Amino acid sequence: MDFSSLFFLSFVFLLFISLLKFIASNPRKLPLPPGTLGWPYIGETFQLYSQNPNVFFASKVKRYGSIFKTHILGCPCVMISSPEAAKFVLVTRAHLFKPTFPASKERMLGKQAIFFHQGDYHAKLRKLVLRAFMPEAIKNIVSDVESIAKDSLQSWEGKQVNTFQEMKTYAFNVALLSIFGKDEILYREDLKSCYYNLEKGYNSMPINLPGTLFNKAMKARKELAQILAKILSTRRQMKLDHNDLLGSFMSEKGELTDEQIADNIIGVIFAARDTTASVLTWILKYLGENPSVLQAVTEEQEAIIKCKEKSGDEKLLTWADTRKMPLTSRVIQETLRVASILSFTFREAVEDVEYEGYLIPKGWKVLPLFRNIHHSPEIFPDPEKFDPSRFEIAPKPNTFLPFGNGVHSCPGNELAKLEIFVLLHHLTTKYRWSMVGSHNGIQYGPFALPQNGLPIRLSLKSS
Repeated sequence: MDFSSLFFLSFVFLLFISLLKFIASNPRKLPLPPGTLGWPYIGETFQLYSQNPNVFFASKVKRYGSIFKTHILGCPCVMISSPEAAKFVLVTRAHLFKPTFPASKERMLGKQAIFFHQGDYHAKLRKLVLRAFMPEAIKNIVSDVESIAKDSLQSWEGKQVNTFQEMKTYAFNVALLSIFGKDEILYREDLKSCYYNLEKGYNSMPINLPGTLFNKAMKARKELAQILAKILSTRRQMKLDHNDLLGSFMSEKGELTDEQIADNIIGVIFAARDTTASVLTWILKYLGENPSVLQAVTEEQEAIIKCKEKSGDEKLLTWADTRKMPLTSRVIQETLRVASILSFTFREAVEDVEYEGYLIPKGWKVLPLFRNIHHSPEIFPDPEKFDPSRFEIAPKPNTFLPFGNGVHSCPGNELAKLEIFVLLHHLTTKYRWSMVGSHNGIQYGPFALPQNGLPIRLSLKSS
């Protein structure tokens, strides 16, 4: 018997055993949601990540309805695409669905990271993260974020740059500032080198063999943990209080182990970097394609400068200044809706759950589809059109979920908005940019991005 035949028989046997277990544990014989699980192990991963996610999701919803099953990144999944279902999973029955990620991400970020927990441990971590990322804390780093933004823009002057790659660097540096405070400059290059190797394996299959992306990423993750251990040791020797995220984690007087701190620091970098960089990349594309919106944003930002000059205030931005950007805020909201950087979030059923007559088996992943909700014409008329004015009226509950919902919603959303406000302030008032080459294409894997990361050429405005 050849290997392929043996593999097929083994798969059929495992499927049969799983079916028997399912029947034994499902006395009411509730059906699974409709759909297909695709190929063995691979499932439908490639179909999802190799094309426009709108096409993948829309074709599934059209065929099966607002709840369907699939198999991605090694996991059987139930996908849900209505505001009511998202509220069921993320808010009203959140205790039945623990946050989770595919095995590859879970092992790379670390099992003690906030993303993978519920209950008291999660509540404690969330309190510590919010302590460092709430407005009262981050308003003290506005000038430091501004310095990073100005340096970033200055480094692009007169060059053709890959917007997404440059925004990743900007977001990474802001993330390090929020985590390590002004100490971050001492460790920036070492942390950057390790983290960049780690992130290459985030969406790889968890095959830990020499030469695989996953194997290389796990080695980088070990090195990253060693660097963090040195930073922790140095801080303990100095016995100084710090108002950054690391200081917040260390303030628990030994309640968090070094492993727990490392897992959560790596997790925060992961959460803060690519998503914010993606939003900024899309904002530049949409502003470049909508001159009237760009002009209105520029005038709003110039008005802040004129107001500061008139009152004799120093030129540095303040937290209060970032509260005077309502149109810019609507541009950010509309970008988050149209681009839907996070197409979905991962949850896992902690027990068998019945929803709308279907069984969601214990251990299956459950994915609320934010992208489908954000692109529903019943909720947002003409959903493909970029129209910030639609946010002049607050969206209905559970229809706009760029940062998730419930107790596991993103605790760093205020920091993300701050770094976007600051960069857009200096970008629109001091620079002009033009998109290079075709900018109609979109690339996928895992985030939807403008083709080639949106190459642009940046130049100073003439005075």
